[in-house]
Amino acid sequence: MAWWRRKKQQLETQTPEEKVSVPKGVWSKCEACGEITYTEELIANLRVCPVCGHHAPMPTAERIESMLDDGSWEEHDLDLRSGDPLSFTDQKPYGQRLEKAKRTAGPTDAFRSGLGSIGGVPVSAGFFAFEFMGGSMGSVVGEKVTRVFERALELHRPALVFSASGGARMQEGVLSLMQMAKTSAARGRLRDAGLPYISVVLHPTTGGVAASFATLGDLIIAEPKALVGFAGPRVIMQTIGQELPKGFQRAEFLLEHGMVDRIVSRLEMREQLGLMLQLLGSKPKPQASAAASS
Repeated sequence: MAWWRRKKQQLETQTPEEKVSVPKGVWSKCEACGEITYTEELIANLRVCPVCGHHAPMPTAERIESMLDDGSWEEHDLDLRSGDPLSFTDQKPYGQRLEKAKRTAGPTDAFRSGLGSIGGVPVSAGFFAFEFMGGSMGSVVGEKVTRVFERALELHRPALVFSASGGARMQEGVLSLMQMAKTSAARGRLRDAGLPYISVVLHPTTGGVAASFATLGDLIIAEPKALVGFAGPRVIMQTIGQELPKGFQRAEFLLEHGMVDRIVSRLEMREQLGLMLQLLGSKPKPQASAAASS
């Protein structure tokens, strides 16, 4: 081990200018297979491992850029902000949690809504921001989701929502639970108008989001191995007192049992969504059809 002691002494005597270090974040390690990938290459590959295909978490801004046509994104509802109607405090006040989330994830809360297009088809779109308090659904998120459907109805275009959420935001109590009914009612009005709604469930989509609009799409698409369900496996096992099938809340199990319609890799998602939107189409506005008949 003499060579190692000499090497160690050389390293210890080096000046900071002589030491060579790799900046943090240059390399990324796959959580599934352990492959080390150059981070810029991973981002260019939409954060999908080039070896095993594992889908790593993706920042919302990157997802919007990769899923929608270039330059088509027009964000709405930027003025909506969460309040603290219950003056809720657990380990720290809810207001402090909100301020911390705004500093780290941005001020748009856990959902971003707006207009855009995919494959040339205009859509009213929404994207959960899991980096903001785990994508939890409070009053602001529920209002933004509702506006996605209402905007689709007003403009007579398809609705598209990418969901990634831990469920209802407990700090807002029953006000957050009310968003399940509110968003589902708005989705129902879109269905009555005959306009398509595509729901894309990401990892994870759980709780009140999974129990409402996320599973009410005309088409429900999942990313590979996405966790989708209401309660966690441990809670369910403790409730029913039975062993659960392996992977029963994963996208592959749900596809086999008819809970999702298709599993699509992130690398193919934009192309597939564009094709589906073109096939689904949308009805012409009633005024336009009436004018054409006259």
